[in-house]
Amino acid sequence: MEVRGINVTEFNEVELLLRDSFTETEYGYQGEAELVKKIRAEKTYNPELELVAVEEYQVVGHTLLSEVAVGEGENNTGLALAPIAVRPGLQNKGIGTALIREAEVRAKNLGYYYISILGSPEYYGKFGYQPASEFGITAPFEVPDEAFLVKALELDALENVSGVLRYTKAFG
Repeated sequence: MEVRGINVTEFNEVELLLRDSFTETEYGYQGEAELVKKIRAEKTYNPELELVAVEEYQVVGHTLLSEVAVGEGENNTGLALAPIAVRPGLQNKGIGTALIREAEVRAKNLGYYYISILGSPEYYGKFGYQPASEFGITAPFEVPDEAFLVKALELDALENVSGVLRYTKAFG
């Protein structure tokens, strides 16, 4: 399996993957493919931060990082990891892990300070994600505290960061 940046020719395949991946989940499909399209249209979109996992010339996983900010000042710019998807039937084979690890490396190399995610604390906790509230960071919407997570990409990167996390307009 190879994890790499997406090619424009894979956009349609990723859309189908997102629809298939989320349809059978606990919360069902909630417009993840449309969200990706909106993020791609924003001026802050960076194709280096949209990743695919490819096996035998087929896209089997996808994730996208988009800019977020908390408060004002230094270290306030980070990324939101959303969505992340793995083809049904291929979960629990390390594809999601590989996507997250590569996304974190790229984010750190590009100078971002943290990554936020809305998701399972049991799953994302394995990667070092912690409740954002522990850093004084809150969501701009109602969400269970344990599911709104953040990970510093540098030691003490979140030391002076607190407030409400601001997503781009794509998140509505």
